[in-house]
Amino acid sequence: MRAMARLAASIRHAPMFRDRTNTIATALLGVVIAYAGFRFIEWGIVNAIWSLPREAGSEACRAARGDGACWAVITERLRFILSGAYPYAEQWRPAIACFLFITLYIASTVRRLWDWRLLLLWIVLPLAAVMLLRGGVFGLANIPSEFWGGLALTFLLSTVGFAMAFPFAVALALGRRSELPAIRGLCIAYIELVRGVPTVTFLFMAAMMFPLFVPQGWAVDKLLRAQIAIVMVAAAYLAEVLRGGLQAIPRGQYDAAASLGLRYWPSTILIVLPQVLRISIPSLVNTFIAFFKDTSLVIVIGLFDLLGAGKAVLVDPKWVGFGVEVYLFVALVYFAFCYGVSQYSQHLERLTTT
Repeated sequence: MRAMARLAASIRHAPMFRDRTNTIATALLGVVIAYAGFRFIEWGIVNAIWSLPREAGSEACRAARGDGACWAVITERLRFILSGAYPYAEQWRPAIACFLFITLYIASTVRRLWDWRLLLLWIVLPLAAVMLLRGGVFGLANIPSEFWGGLALTFLLSTVGFAMAFPFAVALALGRRSELPAIRGLCIAYIELVRGVPTVTFLFMAAMMFPLFVPQGWAVDKLLRAQIAIVMVAAAYLAEVLRGGLQAIPRGQYDAAASLGLRYWPSTILIVLPQVLRISIPSLVNTFIAFFKDTSLVIVIGLFDLLGAGKAVLVDPKWVGFGVEVYLFVALVYFAFCYGVSQYSQHLERLTTT
């Protein structure tokens, strides 16, 4: 019996046995993936219902439920998912605002623009998008922020929030490494306090408690309060990312700058920070992607971003029960954007390391 046990053990640990086991496991996994893909194609494409006649109910979709997807909910409510409760006749404005943000992202990938021109674009294009959404200028009707929503609101909160938080984060990261105890203590207290509290808490405080601390008669827009809360949270996380990059810079870089006669701020801006940004590219992109998705938390204070608008569609009695299709579409939009940003960051990382 012992000889047989030793023989079985030797067989189990033989390279050939392990290779065969890995081959079988890979084949089984491939079969499962192929079957799941076939079933999804059958459900989502072959047997799917793509549109319904105008003013028709959802009876046809409910009859096909389980056999095919009902993408008619997307085609019928697409404008609401992308624009929220923005007035129907004015929905070209959030569409152009989304185009401006996408243009800004594309322009940021053009290395020839990596100078004052790109900085100018990061100021002008978001400002133009906000003016377009708000209105009240150039003959545009004034639309309160309560009606903003969908993809345009997601772009606005994430892009403007990240851009405004970045200079604040640089100051916090430098302050945490300062030799002045008061400045270092304040920066540490802020970073640790913000990182130790859920983002939802800051959104609730911005929406509910902030009006209690302003003079009577003052009214601060709810969207602006939510944007400030996102900036505060993002700055704390970005500060730690940048502080890690600062710690990775060799001391010799500071000494070399000092030997050239550069003082603290010129050496930091011209020599240290460019190297910190190159080192921190993966972490910075990861943080941006996380906050791009975390903008969906604003639904708790009554703002409807892309995900919130998708959830609002399901409140319609006509489309109750078709959450799978809506959530798949919203997930596809999030994935397309986040995957594109991630792939470009890897490309940029390869360029900066070669």
